[in-house]
Amino acid sequence: MLSEPTYIPARVVAPTIEAHFATHLADAREQGALDLGCEPSEAIIESVIDVCFWASLRKEEGKSPKISLALLPPDQAIHPLVFGNRLRLTPHNLTKLAPAVESPGIHLGVWVDDKDELYVWGTTLAIPGICMVLEVIEPGMLVVKHSRIDGYGKFVNIAVLKGDEIKVIDEQNTGLLHCPGLLTSLANMPSFLLEESVNIIVELAAAMRSHKRGGLVLIVPSYSKDWMQSIVQPMGYPVTPPFTGVTVLMQQNATERLREGWREALHRAIDTVGGFTAVDGATIINRDYEVMAFGAKVARAEMSSPVDEIITTEPVIDSVPRNVHPSKSGGTRHLAAAQFVYDQRDAIALVASQDGHFTVFAWAPDMEMVHAHRIDTLLL
Repeated sequence: MLSEPTYIPARVVAPTIEAHFATHLADAREQGALDLGCEPSEAIIESVIDVCFWASLRKEEGKSPKISLALLPPDQAIHPLVFGNRLRLTPHNLTKLAPAVESPGIHLGVWVDDKDELYVWGTTLAIPGICMVLEVIEPGMLVVKHSRIDGYGKFVNIAVLKGDEIKVIDEQNTGLLHCPGLLTSLANMPSFLLEESVNIIVELAAAMRSHKRGGLVLIVPSYSKDWMQSIVQPMGYPVTPPFTGVTVLMQQNATERLREGWREALHRAIDTVGGFTAVDGATIINRDYEVMAFGAKVARAEMSSPVDEIITTEPVIDSVPRNVHPSKSGGTRHLAAAQFVYDQRDAIALVASQDGHFTVFAWAPDMEMVHAHRIDTLLL
């Protein structure tokens, strides 16, 4: 029998997560998708979150555990490593196993037996589409997510739990419906950022966050050089000719993209761009994905005034847009990003903080204001 959970947020969020999987799995089956994960029940979701929360507060040899746990039976995994003896899913066992599965891409496989007892059966590198994954990020912080149907790219986050705080991802941005200007801002983001299942913003954001140094990316128009008025000249590290690693791959047609190795090559190219962002200053790319420069310094345009107010949002259910001074949104990178977008209103800025926060800056024309959309809940 499943043990009685004692972490209250697990009980609060479990019904929402159950409904999420029921909806997405049903939609995927209707579209003819194969190799899908199992639909987790509210009770199982609650128990898994509860055990992982208490495991996150323990330590093994002075280190807090970092665990990725996938909910699936062994026969759904591809070439799994199966333990000779299954282990009960307990905080103690998770803490002991954590050092073995810290490397990216490795999941502890968890399933439920015929007595409704959750157990750890082994590890796997490959999981089916829309399979529930729970990650222990740090003490008291968990992320519930699921794999994509095509198996590529960053997993889809569903909810983030930190202590007694619950953030459920707002998939449809319904929290912005009362503020049309913000929707306009999001809609005006370049369509190239959402090519099929490849979300360049999310993949680049993940690459920027991985080096943990913080970073600033400025996405500028391909048809104009006006943005150079907001950059200190000469630029620190101009790229001549521009780096086109991502450009070439994204210009390939649908047939070429299905070839083996295309996604891996795109991931490597995006990681290359992400590496440039570790250098102090801004990395500049255009809307054709070409890297124009890195290490660039942002300056207020000559005829402009300092930006004194921005509107901030977060893709979390029940979050409320706030008007703040740009200094309240973060440090010097955030100030530089807000000023750049205020001066160059057809540009977008991406800011990664050293503490893991990530914000997208864009101009909201309906409100005549810079819009800062904080998306770190999507990237954990």
